[in-house]
Amino acid sequence: MAHKNATPYKLASALALITIFYNILEGVVSVYLGFKDETIALLGFGIDSFVEVISGIGIWHMIRRLEKNGNENPDIFEKDALKITGTAFYMLAAGLVITAAINLYYNQKPETTLWGIVISIISILIMWALIRYKIKAGRQLNSQAILADANCTKACMYFSVVLFLSSLGYELTGIGGMDSLGAVGIAALSVKEGRESFQKAKGLSCGCKCSCS
Repeated sequence: MAHKNATPYKLASALALITIFYNILEGVVSVYLGFKDETIALLGFGIDSFVEVISGIGIWHMIRRLEKNGNENPDIFEKDALKITGTAFYMLAAGLVITAAINLYYNQKPETTLWGIVISIISILIMWALIRYKIKAGRQLNSQAILADANCTKACMYFSVVLFLSSLGYELTGIGGMDSLGAVGIAALSVKEGRESFQKAKGLSCGCKCSCS
């Protein structure tokens, strides 16, 4: 039997899948160019995209569950996805801080951060569109879980803003520390997202109520 709100659920499910596949593409491109151009901010941004894929799969599963029974409480699969996501965010943050410290000590500079500027702008535009339509679907379904996902996508957009500012800063000044500072900024956001993932897995309220997607 079809759900009376089938169309909004289809929209929410499609947005979740778009988020997953976009993050896979963004991750592959960012990691490759981050290694090639020796920019740890872009590299960290790319790894973050892969972490968000794990969370995105949990979100997609959540939407399918909501369509079937309307229960907004996360099930075991979603809780496990949140725990894995949280752990990955913490590991990413630690790796970025250590690498940034080494680069600052040896005054290492990326070859260019131009691709960081391009990728971050594209990401900001796509995240903005996803936020808009996720809010639309969440309001139509009166689902706090889907609205929380939209809010998390907004939080994820901040990763792109940090990458943009650090990449632009390096291109304008040539100061290698700008790239390292960008990596530290991404690490700080990763810690925040990791903490909120574990809070949600434990059933506690947090600013994002679900990890980034």
